[in-house]
Amino acid sequence: MMRHGLNALWFALVLVLAGPIWAACAPDRVDLRGPWGQARFSVEIADTDATRSQGLMHRERLARSAGMLFIFERPGTRSFWMRNTLIPLDMLFIDPRGQVVHIHHEAVPLDETPIPSQSSDVLMVLEINGGQSRAMGIVEGSEMRHPRLDQGHALWPCE
Repeated sequence: MMRHGLNALWFALVLVLAGPIWAACAPDRVDLRGPWGQARFSVEIADTDATRSQGLMHRERLARSAGMLFIFERPGTRSFWMRNTLIPLDMLFIDPRGQVVHIHHEAVPLDETPIPSQSSDVLMVLEINGGQSRAMGIVEGSEMRHPRLDQGHALWPCE
């Protein structure tokens, strides 16, 4: 009986401590939420011409909970391709409020066909493993949380 009480107390403590950790934003990760649930990805940031040009080129794998977040100075129409990219990717196009406005599923490795954003209001693009957004149920309209979004206008601000 005593052991069960200690286990319950330990579990409650973990939940209390995990709440603030989940709520906090950090530059090296993004949180996504929608009717499908929530997900967290560790991300590398591509926010310069050089890092955006390099992207995920020449990589042979990407961890399941990892991705790359492309950040632009201002919203606009974006177009990507898969030159020198060896793994299939899902591309989530995100507006300035953090809303996923378009998802391109399973971009084909090494294909140089342009992949347009379908919107002129894209501030960020999140690349994750190909097929992962469908497998997790991530849909257009999902919301992303990240400290580089304008927190005064973000649909899901950092807390």
